[in-house]
Amino acid sequence: MNYETGVDLDTVEADASDTGDLQSLSEVGADAKRRKRLIVAIAVVLAASIIAGLMVSRGGEEPAFAPPEDGVVSTVTVVVPGNVTQVGLITATGTLSARREMPIGSVGEGGRVVSVAVDAGDYVRAGQTLAIIDRSVQSRQAESSAALVEARKADAELAQANLDRALQLVERGFISQADIDRMTATRDAAVANVRIAQAQYQERLARNAQLNIVAPAAGLVLERNVEPGQVVGPGSGMLFSIARDGQMELLAEVSESDLARLSVGTPARVTPVGTSQVFEGQVWQVSPVIDEARRLGVARIGLPASTALRPGGFATARISSGAVVSPRLPESAILSDDKGSYVYVVNSSDEVERRDISLGLINDDGLEIADGLDGSERVVLRAGGFLSVGEKVRPVLQGSE
Repeated sequence: MNYETGVDLDTVEADASDTGDLQSLSEVGADAKRRKRLIVAIAVVLAASIIAGLMVSRGGEEPAFAPPEDGVVSTVTVVVPGNVTQVGLITATGTLSARREMPIGSVGEGGRVVSVAVDAGDYVRAGQTLAIIDRSVQSRQAESSAALVEARKADAELAQANLDRALQLVERGFISQADIDRMTATRDAAVANVRIAQAQYQERLARNAQLNIVAPAAGLVLERNVEPGQVVGPGSGMLFSIARDGQMELLAEVSESDLARLSVGTPARVTPVGTSQVFEGQVWQVSPVIDEARRLGVARIGLPASTALRPGGFATARISSGAVVSPRLPESAILSDDKGSYVYVVNSSDEVERRDISLGLINDDGLEIADGLDGSERVVLRAGGFLSVGEKVRPVLQGSE
């Protein structure tokens, strides 16, 4: 493009003479030069803008890291992981419940409840009365049975006295042996009747003792489903629920793979929702069954008695799964593709090698390398995705930059 503009001096001079305002030829030339410089400057600015726009539009196609020129070696940061002892932790959640829950109902004849001695949340001892049942009728029956025992004893004593007198007369021939046999039988029947009456009396006392509802063992009362005036009987269902010895447990749901790493006696720390209090416990039972739909099993963690542990509540458990000695790497060093997890290591010739690995425990300090490394390798710490196998590099140990 030609930005130059020619000036016809003869035409300018003629025009100037017609208007009467004649300019000198030198002034007209200077004005033309200024216009020429202005046009050139504008053209330069436009060309620079076009070039800048092309560079910006093509910037996205540029690689983030340009490949090194021939003879230039990339510098990478490496780390030697070594071997560390790592304590495995399994985090699980679950529901709190009584370790041994005892439902208590009416085991006797039942009747009208006179009073209830305990409420939910109370601790009771073995044999303590929980509720008292009216026994006015049963008490009279017991008195009747006691009187019958006395009557049967009197009959037995009379039969024994008659037999003793008859034995004295039989030697004199006044009473036959048949009469003696009959009196002996009468005496034996009277003694048996005494035993029957005594058994009936004891049965009545036992039935009366079962009228009151008592705690079969010491523990924490979880539920109370009875009130004074209520009529109860063997079909009344559960009247009280007690956690034996107040012991609780957490039904922790654990993945199938983690469940295989647990055993009875494994320690655990349980934190109920809504509190920062931590309770020490241990796994006392590992579920032999896996839920087919969710692929989860249950680890039952025994806990001490505490009012802060409420059955039905939610809690989190951190379960120890044993100590492991193995290399540990930060997440930035771990790469993965369709073949699995791997890292880049720098060999003795300062060349990059791929090393397939298996990951183990994960914690705040890094990832355990369960297989693939022995801890003495120089592992590329970061930016491994921009390297290629066999590439020559200059390794710099972390912390020595």
